[in-house]
Amino acid sequence: MKTKKISRLPVTALLIAAGLTLGAPGAVGAVERTPAPEDARAYIITPEDGSTVPQTFVVRFGLTGMGVAPAGADLPKTGHHHLLVDMDSLPPLDQPISADILHFGGGQTETQVTLPPGEHTLQIILGDKNHIPHDPPIISERITVTVE
Repeated sequence: MKTKKISRLPVTALLIAAGLTLGAPGAVGAVERTPAPEDARAYIITPEDGSTVPQTFVVRFGLTGMGVAPAGADLPKTGHHHLLVDMDSLPPLDQPISADILHFGGGQTETQVTLPPGEHTLQIILGDKNHIPHDPPIISERITVTVE
């Protein structure tokens, strides 16, 4: 019966090999982010923070220091809005914004929202041509509204 010879590598060599196979932390699935101008700022024009609104209401998006362009448009200093409703945390900043967040890839600057009665939070995050947050991310303040 033939046996295979197993070479024994030092532990450091095994750790290096494992690191090369698995990749550096954060490198797997990370994508290049579009730089954001220093003065760029996203905000919600209406409703105002603390407002009481009907179940169906309009949310207007504001943006300064950049322009709005549809998803896929490769134009400098532009992006498109995404609306986070009742989200406690931001989406991953090094990946395309997921489908469970409201996308406005057509370059829309307002939308009509229908929410159940109660307290809700709204926040905007800008995405680049590929729906990836800019670097640094352009994020509005989170506002709270009460739906009647």
